[in-house]
Amino acid sequence: MAHYKAEQDDWLIVYLKYLLFVFNFFFWVGGAAVMAVGVWTLVEKSGYLSVLASSTFAASAYILIFAGALVMVTGFLGFGAIIREDRSCLSTYFCLLLVIFLVELVAGVLAHMYYRRLSDELKQHLSRTLAENYRQPGASDLTTSVDRLQQDFKCCGSNSSADWQHSAYIRSREAEGRQVPDSCCKTVVERCGQRAHPSNIYKVEMKENAWGPGGPLELVRDLGGV
Repeated sequence: MAHYKAEQDDWLIVYLKYLLFVFNFFFWVGGAAVMAVGVWTLVEKSGYLSVLASSTFAASAYILIFAGALVMVTGFLGFGAIIREDRSCLSTYFCLLLVIFLVELVAGVLAHMYYRRLSDELKQHLSRTLAENYRQPGASDLTTSVDRLQQDFKCCGSNSSADWQHSAYIRSREAEGRQVPDSCCKTVVERCGQRAHPSNIYKVEMKENAWGPGGPLELVRDLGGV
């Protein structure tokens, strides 16, 4: 009977070992995915940084990279602990898992608390940027970012194309009669912004598309829903 119980205990230990190994594998893959998203955000979406009021977008990307790297390191530690069956390494591994969980919990609560205020600040800054800085001296990077944003997300203005009527650029002679920038046009050609008709320009709000999938402001929204 004692021999049978010993075999049963050994089988249970092996079962738990493989179960923990599988869990740790998916944990490690999740960390790699999070880090990849952070790197992709910095590489592909960095052009939008000059449009944003704060460094939250860039900071969110760096946080994702750091969190992904931490998870991957913890995962490697877990693999080593499982293979070697080292109790001290396993204890360290579970302590790191607890720390990661607590950090994510705190980050989620803070992001949820500040999400609405940050959202309003970003929208206000975006409207002010379009009115005061677009196509102004020394704002070439910002101008390029706004043009790219409107084309990528098929939108025109922060709230609507009417936002451009308050723009210093549209009111200037440099606009050459344009009612909206050429980047608002569905088909961009020289001076196409002179005709602000729904058949010619995008009427969708920038803020709607920017908060959508893949948008530059999506990270802020996602952090608020952690």
